[in-house]
Amino acid sequence: MKLVLATRNLGKVRELSDMLSQQCSIEVLSMRDFPEAPDVVEDGETYQDNAKKKAVDIAKYVGVLALADDSGLEIDALGGAPGVHSARYAGSDASDADRIAKLLAATRNVPDDERTARFKCAVAVAEPNGRADVVMGVCDGKIIREPRGNQGFGYDPVFVPHGYDKTFAELGEQIKNHISHRAKAFRMALKLIESTYMPMQ
Repeated sequence: MKLVLATRNLGKVRELSDMLSQQCSIEVLSMRDFPEAPDVVEDGETYQDNAKKKAVDIAKYVGVLALADDSGLEIDALGGAPGVHSARYAGSDASDADRIAKLLAATRNVPDDERTARFKCAVAVAEPNGRADVVMGVCDGKIIREPRGNQGFGYDPVFVPHGYDKTFAELGEQIKNHISHRAKAFRMALKLIESTYMPMQ
């Protein structure tokens, strides 16, 4: 069975492929295998909307089961921002460092005990016929004042998950791939694929 990961983000591809390696009957492909595939505009109002749109559009284009995710960081002191706009928080061409810098500037005056935040991730699984299901994962934590660590991607260097004293960028992929928002959503999606989308043996 083939499954295409509807993302060009190499960090996500590596992370998701590592998690999928437990299911040896699935051949994992990515958008690198389909360079002519269209870019899907993420214009939904929710993570679920964006994930479903990407999964459905790519599944129809490539003709096999597709999996897409949309995730974001929500900071309580910023009213839930950057939220669904996390990837474009500092502009469409901004780097991870640019986004982190803007985030830290926006939270500079937020007291330590009010820096609560959470990562959310919606994962959608879609068939070429348009059928799709969406699951959601959440990881609570806090935002620190300076980046720490050089692993991971996105906002990982400034997010410390609840119950830990290290950032996602310090904990390493093995731990992150067990506790993160994406890991939780992905495990639910894998169970969904196995129970609903995989052909009977």
